[in-house]
Amino acid sequence: KMDFLCEIIQALVALAALAFIVVLIAAHITAGMVNLTRHDKEKYFLTSTGEKELFPSLHDPHSRELSVVIPAYNEELRTPVFLLQKQNPSFTYEVIVVDDGSKDKTTEVALNYTRKHGADKVRVLTLVKNRGKGGAVRMGTLSSRGKVILMADADGATKFSDIEKVEAGLNDLEHKPGNMAISCGSRAHLEKVSVAQRSVFRTFLMYGFHFLVWFFCVRGIKDTQCGFKLFTREAALKTFSSLHVERWAFDVELLYIAQCFKIPIAEVAVNWTEIEGSKLVPFWSWLQMGRDLIFIRLRYITGAWKLQSPNKTD
Repeated sequence: KMDFLCEIIQALVALAALAFIVVLIAAHITAGMVNLTRHDKEKYFLTSTGEKELFPSLHDPHSRELSVVIPAYNEELRTPVFLLQKQNPSFTYEVIVVDDGSKDKTTEVALNYTRKHGADKVRVLTLVKNRGKGGAVRMGTLSSRGKVILMADADGATKFSDIEKVEAGLNDLEHKPGNMAISCGSRAHLEKVSVAQRSVFRTFLMYGFHFLVWFFCVRGIKDTQCGFKLFTREAALKTFSSLHVERWAFDVELLYIAQCFKIPIAEVAVNWTEIEGSKLVPFWSWLQMGRDLIFIRLRYITGAWKLQSPNKTD
């Protein structure tokens, strides 16, 4: 009996090793490179009078205090009007709405704000094809002028007023090598309430995702997925230049890259409201995210992906 049991254990170990090798090879050969190439149409924004102007580059010195980058896919009904209210008139900021290849009138609706407030305040970057939330955030970030850059979701689940909290988190980080620092909005303090409202299956998926994040990629950050993150310009350039994942798990790779570069990260509790109309399809999106998490680590281990020095965008 013992011999038979040992044989079964050995067979299972061999099977697990074989499966790991297959996954490792699959992760390596399917790895895509960093794609910073822009279509010609993505290099320009429209002014309030409809004229085309060239977007600036993240490589340029900052000329605004704050840039707010909002990825938007089919968001004509949830345009972020709340972002256009800032109390201090001497505070310079811009909002960049990135239309991620929408099939609706997202660009047209956003351009109404350009006409109303001017292209100095609101710029619309329309992507020729859908890249995914991570790809949209990266393209907007690489086109921004801010000293600090905030990524925020179009649905307004986190209020713009909470920027003061993440700003305080950024300022409280004592050691900022090369002025690099990141402050992440977090919903971790709301987890008990959300678990009570979720199904057992969704709760299982959530905890499974948290475990994979911790095991494979990012330690010490309880909520990697909150779409409210503030970067210094230097940290944005360093992290987004190496970003490969363009779909839902891009936040995890961003923070993994930041930790590899030893960029200090603050996690700050923010208010958050569930907004209807989420693009996340629970089961399939979680499955895709789980695969991406495993592949992120494996691709860096095998050298398929490397941490990049910031390159000029085309």
